[in-house]
Amino acid sequence: MLQIESKLLKGARYGGKIWRRHTLWPPVAICGFATCARVSSEGKIASSRDNVMDILEERGLIESVTGEKLRQACSDAKPLKVYCGFDPTAASLHLGNLLGIIVLAWFQRCGHVPVVLLGGATARVGDPSGKSTERPVLDEVTIQNNLSGIQAVLSNILKAHKFPSSSPFVEETEASSSKVFFSPVFVNNYEWWKEFSLLEFLRDVGKHARVGTMMAKENVKRRLASEEGISFTEFTYQLLQGYDFVYLYKNEGVSVQIGGSDQWGNITAGTDLIRRLLQEDSAYGLTFPLLVKSDGTKFGKSEGGAIWLSPSFLSPYKFYQHLFLTPDSDVIKFLKMLTFIGLPEINKIEEAMGSSEYVPNTAQKKLAEEVTRFVHGEEGLADALKATEALTPGADTPLDWQAIEAIAQDVPSSHLPLETVVGSALVDVCVTAGLFPSKGAVRRLIKQGGLYLNNEKVEDEGKILEAVDVIDAKMFLLSAGKKNKMVVRVEQYSQS
Repeated sequence: MLQIESKLLKGARYGGKIWRRHTLWPPVAICGFATCARVSSEGKIASSRDNVMDILEERGLIESVTGEKLRQACSDAKPLKVYCGFDPTAASLHLGNLLGIIVLAWFQRCGHVPVVLLGGATARVGDPSGKSTERPVLDEVTIQNNLSGIQAVLSNILKAHKFPSSSPFVEETEASSSKVFFSPVFVNNYEWWKEFSLLEFLRDVGKHARVGTMMAKENVKRRLASEEGISFTEFTYQLLQGYDFVYLYKNEGVSVQIGGSDQWGNITAGTDLIRRLLQEDSAYGLTFPLLVKSDGTKFGKSEGGAIWLSPSFLSPYKFYQHLFLTPDSDVIKFLKMLTFIGLPEINKIEEAMGSSEYVPNTAQKKLAEEVTRFVHGEEGLADALKATEALTPGADTPLDWQAIEAIAQDVPSSHLPLETVVGSALVDVCVTAGLFPSKGAVRRLIKQGGLYLNNEKVEDEGKILEAVDVIDAKMFLLSAGKKNKMVVRVEQYSQS
């Protein structure tokens, strides 16, 4: 349940006023920077006349809105409470979810309150949006684990990253030099649905829903036209999500719901229910485009599966690498949508890409750094950069076991006893470890200059491995070219 607290540390400026404990509209707990700092697309503190809607529009982050009144509401002195829902279908969110977090963060940085709705109840039903078949039913333990996982991810992203004092996104308050903004509030819709009986649902919600309107939703029409069809359970999902908005609007003053473009039907179900149930017209919906590449494929998927936001699912190094591989045709678009860099700087990067002096992948490097910093923090970015530099074949940066460990979960690995490594021919070890199918393949790559041992090019086909080649007596790294790597963990002699 949404817990509203009327505390704002040391006061914060909003609309020329200082909000304190005695204010009639109580702000939630805050994190530590300027609550009402308005950020322009130029990367500077914007005036009170600037609007988060303008920023989102300029960056291509708006697909649809329920009406222009939202723009005016975003300019009012009183901060809005804005929510985005996340069903716990996995224990981590992925890159495809990042746009929702980015849009929440823009509202947050412009002085509004971000509310994260965790779908502990709706996960038991399954959202049919964008799905050709019904989602599998999750058991209670899995749902709870997933809830904990995605809350940890969102809390880290929206709370942990502090602006430096010189950041253009913050503003000092009159009361002190501290920087504050509204911290995210987490709610779980299971808290109100668990007490809601079927009869109450039919009486209080179902009677206000029109089947014709529900069937006209694009997601429903697509499923009805498919072989799979749609179950009654999935069909009612839009009413569950719609009532979530009613509940938050009525009980907690949340007036804006955001979501991907595939959520438009669910969001408008909520605004429609608020009008019918509460006779109110000050609830708003906003959708953002789905994150797709220029070739029409989803950005956030790879050959190995989803690009997870949790470091326990995917290392910051691998996350960084995925962003770094963004094609030139998409990188400017993603700099606008996925980062907080000012548009003038992005325009300069775009201009530089067309010049003969442009260093390839400069724009990709900027994108990877900014998004990795936002998701994993400064420490995660530092780890990713260190691993990227150290794990580049031929790099001058000394390779240590921590750098190898950073990528160990993302590349093939092998375990070999120390006695079969030290004193053995590298050609033999490459085959034993499984990096190559034959000794002949190893020798051919050495002749071509493509085999690396701990990032050093191997030029001698007769290379014998020595103890010094085993980094910190723990492991070593084999690279066949720049992309194919294998971590070989070395097991020490047994003591008897």
